Amino acid sequence: MAVEISLEKLLEAGAHFGHQRRRWNPKMQQFLFGMKEGIFVFDLVQTQKCLELALNEVTKAAAEDKIILLVGTKKQAKEKVAEVGKATGFPYVDERWLGGTLTNFSQMRSTVKNLENLRKRRLDANKIGFTKKEKLLLDRKIEKFDKSFGGIIKQEQLPDLLFIIDAGREKGAVAEAKRLNIPVIAVVDSNTDPSFIDFPIPMNDDAKKAVGYVLDLFVEAVEEAKTAPKKATTKAAPKAKTKTKTKTKEK
Repeated sequence: MAVEISLEKLLEAGAHFGHQRRRWNPKMQQFLFGMKEGIFVFDLVQTQKCLELALNEVTKAAAEDKIILLVGTKKQAKEKVAEVGKATGFPYVDERWLGGTLTNFSQMRSTVKNLENLRKRRLDANKIGFTKKEKLLLDRKIEKFDKSFGGIIKQEQLPDLLFIIDAGREKGAVAEAKRLNIPVIAVVDSNTDPSFIDFPIPMNDDAKKAVGYVLDLFVEAVEEAKTAPKKATTKAAPKAKTKTKTKTKEK
């Protein structure tokens, strides 16, 4: 059973509000219903259809145990992105996107390993005999690293799919994903070019309630994959061997 997407909840959350005309991107025309008081209004029926396609991809990826990287660093999304990442077990980026997170993955993993080592050192600080000042400096260093890499510390390999809140803001993440042929699902507002997004979700990306609703649907899509019955693979029955009669030549 697919995740149920409520038009009423999208409307209540303000998902239909776009930007003013001076900030719009003409490539978003297909997703817009019209204008109201100088502000573009999204066609929420289209938004609903796009959300359905995107969430189907999430369910499919989760069912196949693929890695989905959540990205959302704006204030309206970052707290919820971290919450959803922890709840689903998927890696997430809720602070500034660091260049090379995907395209220089080996270096990024090396930095993450450094964070893990720092945490181990902090746990053994009393045994090692660190002074109070040394502990404080170590805590500050861990806090700095954790802020940038805490959400991806358990990510051992490149993601199979990106789920982005505000594709316009997260251009770096989109560009790196495209370079590595990693498909992208992204919330796109009326001022964003959707051309580079595989599964665009056209809606207001500035409304905290709307963003929260989409991320709640993401969680439902992941849970849908976990509860769905696994398809049993039936092996074809082996063909019965037929005995061939050998003809004897008459002498």
